[in-house]
Amino acid sequence: MDSLNDIWQSVMARLSEQLTPTAINTWFADCSPVALEEKRIVLQTTSDFKRNIILQRFGDTIRKAMGEIFSCEFDLLVLTADELDDYQQEEPVDDSLPEAAAYTFDRFIVGQSNKFAHAAAIAVADNPGKVYNPLFLYGNSGLGKTHLLLAIGHSIRERDPSVKIGYVKGDEFTNQMVSSLREGTQEEFRHRYRNVDLFLVDDIQFIAGKLGVQEEFFHTFNDIYEAGHQIVITSDRPPLDMVKLEDRLRTRFEGGLMADIQPPDLETRMAIIHNKSQGVGLLLSDEIVEYIATNITANIRQIEGVVHRLTAYRDMLDDTITISSVKRAIKDVIRIGVFIPTPEAIIAETSRYYGISEEDIRGQRRSKNTAMARQVAMYLIRSLTNLSLVDIGEQFENRNHSTVLSSIRKVEDLIKADQDTAAAIRDITSNLNARNQ
Repeated sequence: MDSLNDIWQSVMARLSEQLTPTAINTWFADCSPVALEEKRIVLQTTSDFKRNIILQRFGDTIRKAMGEIFSCEFDLLVLTADELDDYQQEEPVDDSLPEAAAYTFDRFIVGQSNKFAHAAAIAVADNPGKVYNPLFLYGNSGLGKTHLLLAIGHSIRERDPSVKIGYVKGDEFTNQMVSSLREGTQEEFRHRYRNVDLFLVDDIQFIAGKLGVQEEFFHTFNDIYEAGHQIVITSDRPPLDMVKLEDRLRTRFEGGLMADIQPPDLETRMAIIHNKSQGVGLLLSDEIVEYIATNITANIRQIEGVVHRLTAYRDMLDDTITISSVKRAIKDVIRIGVFIPTPEAIIAETSRYYGISEEDIRGQRRSKNTAMARQVAMYLIRSLTNLSLVDIGEQFENRNHSTVLSSIRKVEDLIKADQDTAAAIRDITSNLNARNQ
């Protein structure tokens, strides 16, 4: 999209799918976009009343639309005409740490799945640069990595408001670096992060495979580390599983403390639901909490979404929260028909496709066809499951992680260069999906 107006027209198109023309005209005829900040869109309307209606009734839809456009979470600021001049005269704040009261240690629900990561984060917050440097937190999306990352930042700032904090996401680091090269502002870009006291990097996996970005990040990391300042990094996987990450970065990430976060168990999920619902003034019975916790198991973000939807049912429809309304709230969250196949199922389907026994695929035979089937099976297990390289190796008579990694890389290269390999991957995946229906 070429301009702020183009972006706003796209958002309005999404609103028009849900609202009548009368509603659109009533609330948005005199509403216009003012600015697009790094993670926030700023709008102007004519009165406090309209501003409140836009925020309360349509705010979530606007944020969701912005998130779909830019593939990241977006905030929303709505100004009245009286506030616009003050906004335009404000100096930009030279600190990218999100200010969110929810991202604190006392709002983080601790369970067996995240106990170690939580303890490590507190230790770093209490003694930045002294212990566990860098701290590397990893786990699937929506399990609380960003929460702990920002809690460290807020805790350190609370004790010392003068501390210089640099917060960036992996993809944003890439975009900022590219912009600095285009605009000739490389020195300003380097100064922004290399001189901080605390460097917080979210979703570092996005720099893997980008050689120039990894080079810049390597020097940024070294400058901060050698100055004795704290680095905290999050990722959806451990460094070992980042296939295209440079070895010199991998060894630095592994040189500190690595802490994984697993999906919460039932008791922790119930505690999270109680906490989230109480935070928005929603009282749920133990029966309803247990039902949600039993059915929503993937991550915390899904739990938050269900709680927000139930709150909307209560506020907008004056609906009593029952098991029936909970079922309505979670029906779009649970992805019916999508499954994670077991490694055994993947090996079995690969065996059928290539006409090679499962024993040979798992074993030591080195014929060309057998080796190819084995490598494809390793690649599919890595692509379709959450298993680490070490866990995958255990499926093939305890092959070491470097062998697994080499096999995965070979198949990745073949998919790009060989149509038969690409077709085999598609066919085996389709067969796995079909057998689950």
